[in-house]
Amino acid sequence: MRILAVDIGTGTQDILLFDSTAAPENCIKMVMPSPTAILAAQVRRATRAGKALLLTGVTMGGGPVAWALEDHVKRGLPVFATADAACTLNDDLAQVQAMGVSVVAEDEARRLAGQSTHLLLRDLDLDAIATALRAFGVAPDYDGLAVAVLDHGNAPPDVSDRTFRFDHMRSVIERERGRDGQLLAFAYTPDDLPPYLTRMRSVVQSAGQIRMPLVLLDTGAAAALGALEDEEVARHKDVVLLNLGNMHTLATHLVIGRIAGLFEHHTGFLTTAKLDAYVEALIGGRLQNQTIFDDSGHGSYIVEPASGAPRTATPFLSVTGPRRALARTSRLRPYFATPHGDMMIAGCFGLVRACAARVPEWREEIGRALAAGDER
Repeated sequence: MRILAVDIGTGTQDILLFDSTAAPENCIKMVMPSPTAILAAQVRRATRAGKALLLTGVTMGGGPVAWALEDHVKRGLPVFATADAACTLNDDLAQVQAMGVSVVAEDEARRLAGQSTHLLLRDLDLDAIATALRAFGVAPDYDGLAVAVLDHGNAPPDVSDRTFRFDHMRSVIERERGRDGQLLAFAYTPDDLPPYLTRMRSVVQSAGQIRMPLVLLDTGAAAALGALEDEEVARHKDVVLLNLGNMHTLATHLVIGRIAGLFEHHTGFLTTAKLDAYVEALIGGRLQNQTIFDDSGHGSYIVEPASGAPRTATPFLSVTGPRRALARTSRLRPYFATPHGDMMIAGCFGLVRACAARVPEWREEIGRALAAGDER
């Protein structure tokens, strides 16, 4: 069985071609620039050349490409975008137009294509991945596809994107409260994907008419599930899974596989001292949602009282993510997890675990393959 797992972040897209007949360490892996970083570079080239831009495609992650487009408009250069592509900047198209971007119909976009630098917006580019694999003699043949993105969701105009995203996370946890495997509740197939998760819906659209299972997962849950693939992390019953991504940080407190609390923040607002304070407050069950939100983060949620057994005074702290150096001098004595020998592919292994949960006929084969990797 071969599963293409793609974990799409702000700085990188981490790609794993999982093969159940090979040791996990020997599976094909790539850490490549993220789609938003690639497009941001293309925007900056057009800005330097003084050219108009035409954006088509689907809603994708913003960040670097959005910032580059803002700079392009500030230079007095035109930007045209179809409605779906424009939602990358803001789900409220009136806000997009207020930024100086002209939202155009599809027929108008076709007319403008020859007069502007045309950029196709999408998080998932299967053609690019296939080209890279073929360059190394690897056939781009898969039995399944799994993709992780961070989806803020389509918030109403009067609701903060940060609030809307965290309300979604809280609702998923509450729905699964008291059950094992809560992290897996953040995994979807196209058939049960909530309509407001528009970025994930765009990934489904970009995947096209594939004839294979497709599993979608939040990047935070993917990183946490992936960290649990590290043998040392997995043996602890009271553990904080801290993923320090390029743009987002998620800390999840698990007690016997159930979520006891979590917080999500923007990595750029964190220092080592602040991170330690937040993690300690999370462990103690006293971290307030408003504290994180007022510090420009998404929020925090404590599921059960700090005194609830079987918590320990000092849970095991696992750290993953490309910004993990923030925790290097932490007073909390973190453990830097390397699931199946590769920290950067942690989210991809989380995606593979999600496939085992959402595609029942794959469960045993995936479980055997990952367990065999632990035994090597």
